[in-house]
Amino acid sequence: MARDPGADLDLSTDVVTLTGDLIDRPSVSGTEGPLADAVERALRACGHLTVDRDGDAVVARTNAGRAERVVIAGHLDTVPEAGNLAARFEGERLYGLGACDMKGGLAVGLRLAATLTDPARDVTYVFYDNEEVAAELNGLGRLARTHPDWLAADFAVLMEPSNAGVEAGCQGTLRVEVTTQGKRAHSARSWKGENAIHAAGEILARLSAYTPRRPVIDGLEYREGLSAVGIRGGIAGNVIPDECVVTVNYRFAPDRSGAEALEHVREVLAGWEVVCTDLAPGALPGLSRPAAAAFLAVTGKPPAPKFGWTDVARFSELGVPAVNFGPGDPSLAHSRDEFVPVAEVRECEEKLRAWLTA
Repeated sequence: MARDPGADLDLSTDVVTLTGDLIDRPSVSGTEGPLADAVERALRACGHLTVDRDGDAVVARTNAGRAERVVIAGHLDTVPEAGNLAARFEGERLYGLGACDMKGGLAVGLRLAATLTDPARDVTYVFYDNEEVAAELNGLGRLARTHPDWLAADFAVLMEPSNAGVEAGCQGTLRVEVTTQGKRAHSARSWKGENAIHAAGEILARLSAYTPRRPVIDGLEYREGLSAVGIRGGIAGNVIPDECVVTVNYRFAPDRSGAEALEHVREVLAGWEVVCTDLAPGALPGLSRPAAAAFLAVTGKPPAPKFGWTDVARFSELGVPAVNFGPGDPSLAHSRDEFVPVAEVRECEEKLRAWLTA
């Protein structure tokens, strides 16, 4: 059953129990305030941490003067519930809203923050708001704009679900609208017009024939994609349309900047009007960094490239290489029946604890 999200948190409890507690606390995007209050109170009670807050983002830091500083980050919010708010166990699975995305990872981060009083690396723990909604509301993005010094580090781990394996960096993404022009006419006299929808066929043919790149970066093969994801046109059932717009999404490897990616799309679609409507650069994996190499050694699993965009890109823009590492299957995120394997929650805590104390 739902709990008061602002009730006191017990960060000394077992990480799986803490995950269940967090699932039971509603924190849909935009309503994270009470949970952020509880997180802030719990962390301020830890004498080894310095705690700051910006809006509903809470940042806690150790200051032991270590040679390296790393970030452990996760978001407080979830998507709206779908009759799945309460936590429940079914065998070795813990179900409930946000179990996978990302109350399991959040529990791991909070447990580490409270119990690692003397880590071998200084750690900045970031628990932020509004990850599941529009980018301009994202709490990590806000911190990057207003307090970039709070996020300064040699390496970062974002607790996004990754089946307890390392997914390094992330793809960039952009969307463009490609417009064809025609001449309007009555469909009974179609020869008097020029059909803009028919003209879009050339765009679709060019996209179908396109061969995406598969560059290897830090030993990881990233796969790109250039795809039509929408098309709109037409005025009425008896009118030859004079305009058609094709929406195209380009998922590009992180060795290309946003500007380079957009220029590439314009080259592929040369001859048409191309307008960029959304652009988010990717993140290089940075696996050559000493902290990253040590982390990979502890996990004992080969890293994989991240297909998709995550907030690791925000760290990359600040010059901090980052990976995704958290419990749960990302394909279950936002689903009605999302769950997190109990074993993966424990594994993530154990691996991160080993890395931070080695």
